[in-house]
Order: sequence, then C-alpha cells, then structure tokens
Amino acid sequence: MIRRLWQPTHPVHTTLGLLLWALWFVVLYGGLSIVCAVAPPAAASGALTGLNGGLLLLTATVLALLAIMTWRCWRAGKAQAPGSSERFMARLGAGAHGVSALATLWIGLPVVVLPPCV
Repeated sequence: MIRRLWQPTHPVHTTLGLLLWALWFVVLYGGLSIVCAVAPPAAASGALTGLNGGLLLLTATVLALLAIMTWRCWRAGKAQAPGSSERFMARLGAGAHGVSALATLWIGLPVVVLPPCV
C-alpha cells in the first residue's frame, strides 16, 4: 500500500509537493521567530550567522527533494501512454512539485541572504 503511494503516477503527488512546501514554510518562519525571540544573533554579524546557515541547509534540502520529485514525475509521465490517466497524474504531480520548488526558492533566498531578526 505505502509502496504504491510513492510511485510518481499516484494522485498523491498532486498535493504532496505543496504540503511539503507548507511544512517547510511553517518550520522556516516558526524557527526563525523562536530563535529571534529567545537568542537573537548579533545584528552586526549581518547575514553570516548560524541561524541563516541552518535555514539555508533546510531550504537546500527541501529544494533538492522537490526537484527530485519533479524530475521523477516528469520522467514517469513521459513513459506512460499518451492520453492515459497515469500520464496526466504524473505530469500534474511534476507541475505541482515544480511550482513548490520555485516557491521554496523565491521565499528561501531572501531569508538566507538578509540579516535575521532585524
């Protein structure tokens, strides 16, 4: 059952990327807010802080995962017969993962290059 969910042609991929993006977004800004409230880094250190390093690592990991999932779904869609529902689901999943990856990049880059807690 679980094995079938991870196949790139499964309908779960139409929302999985967006759910992963939403979870990343909550962890990113929730973690940033908590660290800034409890132990903010010195403003003089600029963007080169441990907090930004951790956020960059988290962002890069999620971005890589979304890119891999986009690629897998796209490849699976190409392998299916034209007009089949599996091809449609795989292509739709690739689009959802791709949009999620772009959103992660768009939101994640400013967070890691600007000084935190300002």
